[in-house]
Amino acid sequence: MNKERINKELSELCLLFGPSGCEKAVADYALRACERLYDECIRDNLGNLLLKVSGNGNRPPVMVSAHMDEVGFMISDIDEYGYLHFQNVGGIVPAVLPGRRVTVEGKGGLYLPGVICSKAIHLQSPAEREKPSTPDSLVIDIGATSRYEAKKYTDEGYFATFESEYVAFGDNCEFIKSKAIDDRLGCAVMIELMHSIREGEIKLDRDVYFCFTVREELGLSGALTAANRIMPEYAIVLETTAVSDVAETPDSLKVASLGDGGCVLIADRSTIYDKSLFELAKKLAAENDIKYQVKKYVSGGNDSAHIHKSAHGVKTIALSAPTRYLHCASCVANINDLYSICELSKKLLQSFQ
Repeated sequence: MNKERINKELSELCLLFGPSGCEKAVADYALRACERLYDECIRDNLGNLLLKVSGNGNRPPVMVSAHMDEVGFMISDIDEYGYLHFQNVGGIVPAVLPGRRVTVEGKGGLYLPGVICSKAIHLQSPAEREKPSTPDSLVIDIGATSRYEAKKYTDEGYFATFESEYVAFGDNCEFIKSKAIDDRLGCAVMIELMHSIREGEIKLDRDVYFCFTVREELGLSGALTAANRIMPEYAIVLETTAVSDVAETPDSLKVASLGDGGCVLIADRSTIYDKSLFELAKKLAAENDIKYQVKKYVSGGNDSAHIHKSAHGVKTIALSAPTRYLHCASCVANINDLYSICELSKKLLQSFQ
């Protein structure tokens, strides 16, 4: 594994504009990054990017999947003063919204800086201060002074997402902070896995499709159509998982801890994972000294929910990076967990004989 390369890919992927329904920039980046690493490319009608790497055998293929989209916002109205009213795209806690900088999709391929604003606290009544903000009570300010001016640059039905820097911090800069770690981290791992195959580190007996999928955050899952096209026997879903490893949280509710390795999932709210793959992943991790942890709590869900039920059924495993503050502008993960997921994914691919 080339750590410098995968770190660079992740930092660049996270900063791309790509809320659900607007994944093209991420797909274009992935296609450039994977140049000469694949044997066949499919860009389907939904926007999924499927890159096939051919193996030596003729058995059913393997699907490796990570979604390209991030949470964001859709512009639903522009008022007479030029403020943009919006609806959340994906699960975003309202409390994280006021004061956040955003990037707004503009006309002609431009992107506009903006900020989510609410009534100033010193103008709020005591009752208003006690109520959490909701998207209905917030607007995006792009510096326009009228509806006419704002509509020169953007319009209803356009999208926005958090603006963020990518920051490495903590001891040895092992922690990373950015928007869209969910799930550009999985996309970065897939790019590195393709490099490892081309560099001869991974030997394949089956075709492998690396699937950069769309619309996971809305539950609309482009991964379903991808799986139905590919009809794999096995699938590895690369994801992030929300954790609560903060002070005074009971161990049973922490889900997982940053830096202790990628999570191997046995169940979440939408999937019970293949038990044989769960045991295989633990065995391979132990044999190869790869740090891992079992997700402690049945919560969340991902594209596995759609993949494992596709076609005739798919044996599916999910490897997830523990991530704090998911679905906001400052997600926090540990880069070592990304490395462990990458190494364990390699061993799983080699085991599918």
